[in-house]
Amino acid sequence: MAWWARARGRLRGPGEVRAAVKRRRTPWRKGGDPAVDHPGPPPTGFSLLPWLLMGMGSFSNLLQGETPNPWIGGLGLLAFNSLYIYVTFRSFDRDRRRAPSTRVALLLMALLTTALGLGYGGSWLMFFPLLGLATGATLRGPWLGRAGLFLTLYAGGVSALRGGWSDATSIAYATFLSSMVTAAILGLSEAVRELRAAREELATQAVEKERLRFSRDLHYLLGHTLSVIVVKSEAARRLAPRDMDAALTQIGDIESVGRQALTEIREAVTGYREGSLGTELARARSALSAASVTPEVRRSGTPLTPATEALLGWVVREAVTNVVRHSDATHCEITIEGAAERVRLTVADNGTGTGTGTGTGGTRTRPAEGIGGTGLTGLTERLAAAGGSLTAGPSPRGGFSVTAELPVEPARAAAVGAATAPGEC
Repeated sequence: MAWWARARGRLRGPGEVRAAVKRRRTPWRKGGDPAVDHPGPPPTGFSLLPWLLMGMGSFSNLLQGETPNPWIGGLGLLAFNSLYIYVTFRSFDRDRRRAPSTRVALLLMALLTTALGLGYGGSWLMFFPLLGLATGATLRGPWLGRAGLFLTLYAGGVSALRGGWSDATSIAYATFLSSMVTAAILGLSEAVRELRAAREELATQAVEKERLRFSRDLHYLLGHTLSVIVVKSEAARRLAPRDMDAALTQIGDIESVGRQALTEIREAVTGYREGSLGTELARARSALSAASVTPEVRRSGTPLTPATEALLGWVVREAVTNVVRHSDATHCEITIEGAAERVRLTVADNGTGTGTGTGTGGTRTRPAEGIGGTGLTGLTERLAAAGGSLTAGPSPRGGFSVTAELPVEPARAAAVGAATAPGEC
Protein backbone atom coordinates (compact mmCIF):
# COMPACT_ATOMS: atom_id res chain seq x y z
CA MET A 1 0.00 0.00 0.00
CA ALA A 2 3.00 2.27 -0.26
CA TRP A 3 1.81 3.51 -3.66
CA TRP A 4 -1.51 4.61 -2.10
CA ALA A 5 0.27 6.59 0.61
CA ARG A 6 2.40 8.37 -1.98
CA ALA A 7 -0.67 9.13 -4.10
CA ARG A 8 -2.51 10.57 -1.10
CA GLY A 9 0.50 12.70 -0.29
CA ARG A 10 0.38 14.23 -3.77
CA LEU A 11 -3.35 14.95 -3.73
CA ARG A 12 -4.56 18.36 -2.60
CA GLY A 13 -7.84 19.23 -1.03
CA PRO A 14 -9.98 22.16 -2.26
CA GLY A 15 -8.54 24.48 0.39
CA GLU A 16 -4.96 23.66 -0.56
CA VAL A 17 -5.74 24.17 -4.25
CA ARG A 18 -7.26 27.61 -3.57
CA ALA A 19 -4.27 28.55 -1.41
CA ALA A 20 -1.85 27.47 -4.13
CA VAL A 21 -3.70 29.48 -6.78
CA LYS A 22 -3.73 32.50 -4.48
CA ARG A 23 0.01 32.20 -3.87
CA ARG A 24 0.64 31.97 -7.62
CA ARG A 25 -1.47 35.02 -8.37
CA THR A 26 -0.02 37.08 -5.51
CA PRO A 27 3.03 39.19 -6.39
CA TRP A 28 6.05 38.71 -4.16
CA ARG A 29 8.20 41.28 -2.53
CA LYS A 30 11.93 41.19 -2.17
CA GLY A 31 12.69 38.91 0.70
CA GLY A 32 9.92 36.41 0.04
CA ASP A 33 6.98 38.10 1.79
CA PRO A 34 3.76 38.28 -0.18
CA ALA A 35 2.77 41.79 -1.25
CA VAL A 36 -0.55 42.32 0.49
CA ASP A 37 -0.70 46.09 -0.14
CA HIS A 38 -1.95 45.89 -3.71
CA PRO A 39 -4.10 49.01 -4.18
CA GLY A 40 -6.86 47.26 -6.13
CA PRO A 41 -9.33 49.16 -8.31
CA PRO A 42 -9.69 52.89 -7.62
CA PRO A 43 -12.79 54.07 -5.75
CA THR A 44 -15.72 55.44 -7.73
CA GLY A 45 -18.93 57.30 -7.06
CA PHE A 46 -20.66 54.03 -6.13
CA SER A 47 -18.90 54.22 -2.74
CA LEU A 48 -20.90 57.39 -1.91
CA LEU A 49 -24.29 56.22 -3.16
CA PRO A 50 -25.37 54.45 0.08
CA TRP A 51 -25.41 57.81 1.86
CA LEU A 52 -28.51 58.71 -0.14
CA LEU A 53 -30.39 56.58 2.37
CA MET A 54 -30.24 59.63 4.65
CA GLY A 55 -33.02 61.06 2.47
CA MET A 56 -35.34 58.13 3.08
CA GLY A 57 -37.20 60.18 5.71
CA SER A 58 -38.21 62.73 3.09
CA PHE A 59 -39.24 59.97 0.70
CA SER A 60 -41.32 58.37 3.45
CA ASN A 61 -43.08 61.68 4.12
CA LEU A 62 -43.97 61.89 0.44
CA LEU A 63 -45.42 58.39 0.39
CA GLN A 64 -47.43 58.94 3.56
CA GLY A 65 -48.87 62.24 2.31
CA GLU A 66 -47.32 64.28 5.14
CA THR A 67 -45.61 66.70 2.74
CA PRO A 68 -47.59 69.62 1.29
CA ASN A 69 -47.38 70.02 -2.46
CA PRO A 70 -46.03 66.47 -2.92
CA TRP A 71 -45.37 66.96 -6.63
CA ILE A 72 -43.00 69.83 -5.88
CA GLY A 73 -41.35 67.79 -3.11
CA GLY A 74 -41.02 64.77 -5.37
CA LEU A 75 -39.45 66.79 -8.18
CA GLY A 76 -37.12 68.42 -5.67
CA LEU A 77 -36.08 65.02 -4.27
CA LEU A 78 -35.47 63.68 -7.78
CA ALA A 79 -33.44 66.74 -8.76
CA PHE A 80 -31.35 66.59 -5.57
CA ASN A 81 -30.54 62.90 -6.05
CA SER A 82 -29.63 63.50 -9.71
CA LEU A 83 -27.31 66.39 -8.82
CA TYR A 84 -25.76 64.38 -5.98
CA ILE A 85 -24.99 61.43 -8.27
CA TYR A 86 -23.63 63.76 -10.96
CA VAL A 87 -21.33 65.62 -8.57
CA THR A 88 -20.04 62.61 -6.62
CA PHE A 89 -19.24 60.54 -9.69
CA ARG A 90 -17.29 63.43 -11.19
CA SER A 91 -15.42 64.06 -7.93
CA PHE A 92 -13.25 60.94 -8.36
CA ASP A 93 -11.59 62.37 -11.47
CA ARG A 94 -9.27 65.31 -10.81
CA ASP A 95 -9.93 67.14 -14.07
CA ARG A 96 -13.68 66.56 -14.03
CA ARG A 97 -14.17 67.65 -10.42
CA ARG A 98 -12.33 70.91 -11.16
CA ALA A 99 -14.44 71.59 -14.24
CA PRO A 100 -16.86 74.55 -14.11
CA SER A 101 -19.83 72.24 -14.78
CA THR A 102 -19.15 70.35 -11.56
CA ARG A 103 -18.94 73.56 -9.52
CA VAL A 104 -22.18 74.85 -11.09
CA ALA A 105 -23.92 71.56 -10.27
CA LEU A 106 -22.69 71.82 -6.66
CA LEU A 107 -24.02 75.39 -6.43
CA LEU A 108 -27.42 74.30 -7.80
CA MET A 109 -27.40 71.48 -5.27
CA ALA A 110 -26.81 74.01 -2.47
CA LEU A 111 -29.68 76.26 -3.67
CA LEU A 112 -32.03 73.27 -3.96
CA THR A 113 -31.08 72.04 -0.48
CA THR A 114 -31.79 75.50 0.95
CA ALA A 115 -35.18 75.68 -0.76
CA LEU A 116 -36.25 72.20 0.39
CA GLY A 117 -34.98 72.81 3.93
CA LEU A 118 -36.79 76.15 4.29
CA GLY A 119 -39.91 74.86 2.58
CA TYR A 120 -40.41 71.59 4.44
CA GLY A 121 -37.97 71.37 7.38
CA GLY A 122 -37.83 68.22 9.48
CA SER A 123 -36.21 65.27 7.71
CA TRP A 124 -35.62 67.45 4.62
CA LEU A 125 -32.88 69.22 6.54
CA MET A 126 -30.83 65.98 6.34
CA PHE A 127 -29.94 67.01 2.80
CA PHE A 128 -27.41 69.43 4.27
CA PRO A 129 -25.08 66.61 5.46
CA LEU A 130 -25.38 65.09 1.98
CA LEU A 131 -24.47 68.49 0.53
CA GLY A 132 -21.45 68.56 2.87
CA LEU A 133 -20.42 65.10 1.70
CA ALA A 134 -20.57 66.19 -1.95
CA THR A 135 -18.69 69.38 -1.10
CA GLY A 136 -15.91 67.47 0.68
CA ALA A 137 -15.61 65.04 -2.22
CA THR A 138 -15.34 67.87 -4.76
CA LEU A 139 -13.45 70.68 -3.00
CA ARG A 140 -10.21 68.97 -1.95
CA GLY A 141 -7.61 71.62 -1.50
CA PRO A 142 -6.88 74.91 0.22
CA TRP A 143 -10.49 76.13 -0.13
CA LEU A 144 -11.97 73.15 1.67
CA GLY A 145 -11.60 74.56 5.19
CA ARG A 146 -13.30 77.85 4.37
CA ALA A 147 -16.01 76.20 2.32
CA GLY A 148 -16.67 73.57 5.01
CA LEU A 149 -16.88 76.19 7.79
CA PHE A 150 -19.19 78.42 5.74
CA LEU A 151 -21.42 75.49 4.81
CA THR A 152 -21.59 74.40 8.47
CA LEU A 153 -22.67 77.87 9.66
CA TYR A 154 -25.09 78.19 6.75
CA ALA A 155 -26.70 74.80 7.43
CA GLY A 156 -26.98 75.65 11.12
CA GLY A 157 -28.63 79.01 10.33
CA VAL A 158 -31.19 77.50 7.93
CA SER A 159 -31.97 74.71 10.41
CA ALA A 160 -32.39 77.26 13.24
CA LEU A 161 -34.88 79.27 11.16
CA ARG A 162 -36.91 76.17 10.28
CA GLY A 163 -36.63 73.84 13.26
CA GLY A 164 -35.01 75.58 16.22
CA TRP A 165 -31.57 75.46 17.82
CA SER A 166 -31.72 71.76 18.68
CA ASP A 167 -32.02 70.82 15.03
CA ALA A 168 -29.47 73.47 14.08
CA THR A 169 -26.77 71.97 16.31
CA SER A 170 -27.19 68.41 15.04
CA ILE A 171 -27.47 69.44 11.37
CA ALA A 172 -24.45 71.75 11.60
CA TYR A 173 -22.34 69.07 13.29
CA ALA A 174 -23.36 66.41 10.76
CA THR A 175 -22.64 68.77 7.85
CA PHE A 176 -19.20 69.68 9.16
CA LEU A 177 -18.32 66.06 9.92
CA SER A 178 -19.49 64.73 6.54
CA SER A 179 -17.59 67.36 4.53
CA MET A 180 -14.29 67.15 6.43
CA VAL A 181 -14.16 63.38 6.92
CA THR A 182 -15.09 62.69 3.29
CA ALA A 183 -12.42 65.06 2.01
CA ALA A 184 -9.80 63.58 4.36
CA ILE A 185 -10.53 59.96 3.44
CA LEU A 186 -10.73 60.53 -0.31
CA GLY A 187 -7.68 62.81 -0.28
CA LEU A 188 -5.64 60.27 1.66
CA SER A 189 -6.72 57.46 -0.65
CA GLU A 190 -5.74 59.48 -3.70
CA ALA A 191 -2.38 60.41 -2.17
CA VAL A 192 -1.62 56.77 -1.34
CA ARG A 193 -2.38 55.73 -4.90
CA GLU A 194 -0.21 58.48 -6.32
CA LEU A 195 2.65 57.45 -4.03
CA ARG A 196 2.30 53.82 -5.10
CA ALA A 197 2.27 54.84 -8.75
CA ALA A 198 5.37 56.98 -8.17
CA ARG A 199 7.09 54.10 -6.41
CA GLU A 200 6.36 51.76 -9.30
CA GLU A 201 7.62 54.36 -11.76
CA LEU A 202 10.84 54.81 -9.77
CA ALA A 203 11.30 51.05 -9.65
CA THR A 204 10.82 50.84 -13.42
CA GLN A 205 13.33 53.65 -13.99
CA ALA A 206 15.83 51.96 -11.68
CA VAL A 207 15.55 48.73 -13.67
CA GLU A 208 16.00 50.63 -16.94
CA LYS A 209 19.06 52.45 -15.58
CA GLU A 210 20.56 49.18 -14.40
CA ARG A 211 19.99 47.60 -17.81
CA LEU A 212 21.60 50.59 -19.49
CA ARG A 213 24.54 50.47 -17.08
CA PHE A 214 25.11 46.77 -17.64
CA SER A 215 24.79 47.09 -21.42
CA ARG A 216 27.39 49.87 -21.41
CA ASP A 217 29.80 47.94 -19.24
CA LEU A 218 29.39 44.83 -21.35
CA HIS A 219 29.83 46.90 -24.50
CA TYR A 220 33.08 48.44 -23.28
CA LEU A 221 34.46 45.12 -22.03
CA LEU A 222 33.62 42.98 -25.04
CA GLY A 223 34.28 45.67 -27.65
CA HIS A 224 37.84 46.32 -26.52
CA THR A 225 38.65 42.69 -25.79
CA LEU A 226 37.34 41.39 -29.10
CA SER A 227 39.22 44.11 -30.97
CA VAL A 228 42.46 43.09 -29.26
CA ILE A 229 41.80 39.42 -29.99
CA VAL A 230 41.13 40.17 -33.68
CA VAL A 231 44.30 42.27 -34.01
CA LYS A 232 46.49 39.71 -32.29
CA SER A 233 44.94 36.88 -34.32
CA GLU A 234 45.80 38.71 -37.54
CA ALA A 235 49.33 39.28 -36.27
CA ALA A 236 49.68 35.59 -35.39
CA ARG A 237 48.41 34.59 -38.86
CA ARG A 238 50.96 36.85 -40.55
CA LEU A 239 53.83 35.67 -38.33
CA ALA A 240 53.07 31.94 -38.46
CA PRO A 241 54.69 31.17 -41.88
CA ARG A 242 58.03 32.85 -41.05
CA ASP A 243 58.31 33.08 -37.24
CA MET A 244 56.42 30.40 -35.31
CA ASP A 245 57.77 31.53 -31.93
CA ALA A 246 56.45 35.07 -32.41
CA ALA A 247 53.12 33.67 -33.57
CA LEU A 248 52.91 31.49 -30.48
CA THR A 249 53.62 34.56 -28.36
CA GLN A 250 50.67 36.32 -29.97
CA ILE A 251 48.49 33.25 -29.41
CA GLY A 252 49.53 33.23 -25.75
CA ASP A 253 48.53 36.90 -25.52
CA ILE A 254 45.15 36.01 -27.03
CA GLU A 255 44.66 33.35 -24.38
CA SER A 256 45.65 35.79 -21.63
CA VAL A 257 43.31 38.49 -22.96
CA GLY A 258 40.46 35.99 -23.19
CA ARG A 259 40.96 34.80 -19.63
CA GLN A 260 41.15 38.38 -18.36
CA ALA A 261 38.00 39.29 -20.27
CA LEU A 262 36.19 36.31 -18.77
CA THR A 263 37.21 37.46 -15.29
CA GLU A 264 36.09 41.02 -15.98
CA ILE A 265 32.73 39.90 -17.32
CA ARG A 266 32.14 37.79 -14.22
CA GLU A 267 33.07 40.74 -12.01
CA ALA A 268 30.80 43.05 -14.00
CA VAL A 269 27.89 40.63 -13.67
CA THR A 270 28.54 40.29 -9.97
CA GLY A 271 28.73 44.08 -9.65
CA TYR A 272 32.21 44.47 -8.12
CA ARG A 273 34.29 45.63 -11.06
CA GLU A 274 36.23 48.89 -10.69
CA GLY A 275 38.36 50.21 -13.53
CA SER A 276 42.02 51.15 -13.17
CA LEU A 277 43.66 53.78 -15.36
CA GLY A 278 47.09 52.17 -15.05
CA THR A 279 45.74 48.80 -16.16
CA GLU A 280 43.93 50.35 -19.13
CA LEU A 281 47.08 52.22 -20.20
CA ALA A 282 49.08 48.99 -20.12
CA ARG A 283 46.44 47.21 -22.19
CA ALA A 284 46.31 50.15 -24.60
CA ARG A 285 50.07 49.87 -25.21
CA SER A 286 49.74 46.14 -25.89
CA ALA A 287 46.76 46.55 -28.23
CA LEU A 288 48.34 49.41 -30.17
CA SER A 289 51.66 47.60 -30.53
CA ALA A 290 49.91 44.47 -31.81
CA ALA A 291 48.12 46.64 -34.41
CA SER A 292 51.43 48.15 -35.59
CA VAL A 293 50.58 51.49 -33.98
CA THR A 294 53.34 53.18 -32.00
CA PRO A 295 51.98 54.16 -28.56
CA GLU A 296 53.15 57.24 -26.68
CA VAL A 297 51.85 57.82 -23.14
CA ARG A 298 52.52 61.01 -21.19
CA ARG A 299 51.12 61.58 -17.71
CA SER A 300 51.60 64.59 -15.46
CA GLY A 301 49.91 66.31 -12.54
CA THR A 302 48.67 65.26 -9.13
CA PRO A 303 47.46 61.73 -8.34
CA LEU A 304 43.82 61.11 -9.15
CA THR A 305 41.08 59.57 -7.06
CA PRO A 306 40.13 55.95 -7.83
CA ALA A 307 36.70 57.05 -9.08
CA THR A 308 38.25 59.54 -11.53
CA GLU A 309 40.78 56.97 -12.73
CA ALA A 310 37.99 54.45 -13.27
CA LEU A 311 36.05 56.79 -15.53
CA LEU A 312 39.15 57.89 -17.46
CA GLY A 313 40.02 54.21 -17.88
CA TRP A 314 36.75 53.70 -19.74
CA VAL A 315 37.65 56.61 -22.04
CA VAL A 316 41.11 55.14 -22.77
CA ARG A 317 39.60 51.74 -23.52
CA GLU A 318 36.98 53.11 -25.92
CA ALA A 319 39.29 55.59 -27.68
CA VAL A 320 42.07 53.03 -28.20
CA THR A 321 39.57 50.50 -29.53
CA ASN A 322 38.46 53.04 -32.14
CA VAL A 323 42.07 53.75 -33.06
CA VAL A 324 42.76 50.05 -33.59
CA ARG A 325 39.59 49.39 -35.56
CA HIS A 326 38.94 52.53 -37.62
CA SER A 327 41.85 54.95 -37.82
CA ASP A 328 44.53 53.26 -40.01
CA ALA A 329 47.03 55.16 -37.86
CA THR A 330 50.71 54.44 -37.24
CA HIS A 331 51.10 56.58 -34.11
CA CYS A 332 48.83 57.19 -31.10
CA GLU A 333 49.48 59.67 -28.32
CA ILE A 334 47.77 59.40 -24.92
CA THR A 335 48.19 62.46 -22.70
CA ILE A 336 46.92 62.89 -19.13
CA GLU A 337 47.28 66.35 -17.60
CA GLY A 338 46.14 66.89 -14.03
CA ALA A 339 45.57 70.44 -12.73
CA ALA A 340 44.32 71.84 -9.44
CA GLU A 341 40.65 71.69 -10.42
CA ARG A 342 40.32 69.58 -13.56
CA VAL A 343 42.07 66.70 -15.28
CA ARG A 344 42.27 66.31 -19.05
CA LEU A 345 42.77 63.11 -21.03
CA THR A 346 43.56 63.27 -24.76
CA VAL A 347 43.87 60.33 -27.15
CA ALA A 348 45.09 61.49 -30.58
CA ASP A 349 46.23 59.52 -33.65
CA ASN A 350 47.65 60.36 -37.07
CA GLY A 351 45.15 58.30 -39.00
CA THR A 352 42.52 59.18 -41.57
CA GLY A 353 40.77 61.64 -39.26
CA THR A 354 37.45 59.79 -39.07
CA GLY A 355 35.81 58.44 -35.97
CA THR A 356 32.49 57.90 -34.36
CA GLY A 357 30.26 59.72 -31.96
CA THR A 358 29.28 63.27 -31.10
CA GLY A 359 31.03 65.17 -28.34
CA THR A 360 29.55 67.72 -25.98
CA GLY A 361 31.44 70.39 -27.81
CA GLY A 362 29.13 69.96 -30.80
CA THR A 363 31.62 68.25 -33.15
CA ARG A 364 29.93 65.52 -35.16
CA THR A 365 32.09 62.96 -36.88
CA ARG A 366 31.33 60.49 -39.59
CA PRO A 367 29.93 57.34 -38.00
CA ALA A 368 31.75 54.12 -38.57
CA GLU A 369 30.39 50.63 -38.27
CA GLY A 370 31.10 49.03 -34.93
CA ILE A 371 31.00 50.05 -31.34
CA GLY A 372 32.53 53.51 -31.50
CA GLY A 373 29.35 55.54 -31.99
CA THR A 374 27.52 53.89 -29.14
CA GLY A 375 30.59 53.87 -26.93
CA LEU A 376 31.41 57.58 -27.31
CA THR A 377 27.76 58.50 -26.79
CA GLY A 378 27.63 56.49 -23.58
CA LEU A 379 30.90 58.01 -22.36
CA THR A 380 29.57 61.51 -23.10
CA GLU A 381 26.55 60.82 -20.88
CA ARG A 382 28.71 59.40 -18.09
CA LEU A 383 31.14 62.31 -18.06
CA ALA A 384 28.29 64.82 -18.20
CA ALA A 385 26.67 63.16 -15.17
CA ALA A 386 29.99 63.51 -13.33
CA GLY A 387 30.35 67.20 -14.17
CA GLY A 388 32.78 66.64 -17.04
CA SER A 389 32.73 66.74 -20.82
CA LEU A 390 33.81 64.69 -23.83
CA THR A 391 34.69 65.98 -27.29
CA ALA A 392 35.66 63.89 -30.31
CA GLY A 393 36.52 64.88 -33.85
CA PRO A 394 39.24 65.40 -36.45
CA SER A 395 42.38 66.94 -35.03
CA PRO A 396 43.77 70.20 -36.53
CA ARG A 397 47.15 68.45 -36.89
CA GLY A 398 45.53 65.57 -38.74
CA GLY A 399 44.07 62.34 -37.49
CA PHE A 400 41.37 61.94 -34.87
CA SER A 401 41.35 62.98 -31.21
CA VAL A 402 39.18 62.29 -28.17
CA THR A 403 39.40 64.69 -25.22
CA ALA A 404 37.81 64.10 -21.82
CA GLU A 405 37.76 66.54 -18.91
CA LEU A 406 36.71 65.87 -15.33
CA PRO A 407 36.71 67.86 -12.08
CA VAL A 408 39.02 66.61 -9.34
CA GLU A 409 37.59 68.35 -6.25
CA PRO A 410 36.03 66.05 -3.58
CA ALA A 411 32.44 66.97 -4.43
CA ARG A 412 32.93 66.05 -8.07
CA ALA A 413 34.88 62.93 -7.19
CA ALA A 414 31.78 61.57 -5.44
CA ALA A 415 29.75 62.27 -8.55
CA VAL A 416 32.32 60.46 -10.69
CA GLY A 417 32.11 57.45 -8.38
CA ALA A 418 28.34 57.42 -8.65
CA ALA A 419 28.53 57.59 -12.43
CA THR A 420 30.90 54.64 -12.68
CA ALA A 421 29.47 52.48 -9.91
CA PRO A 422 28.18 49.12 -11.12
CA GLY A 423 24.75 49.69 -9.64
CA GLU A 424 24.20 53.07 -11.27
CA CYS A 425 24.70 54.78 -14.57
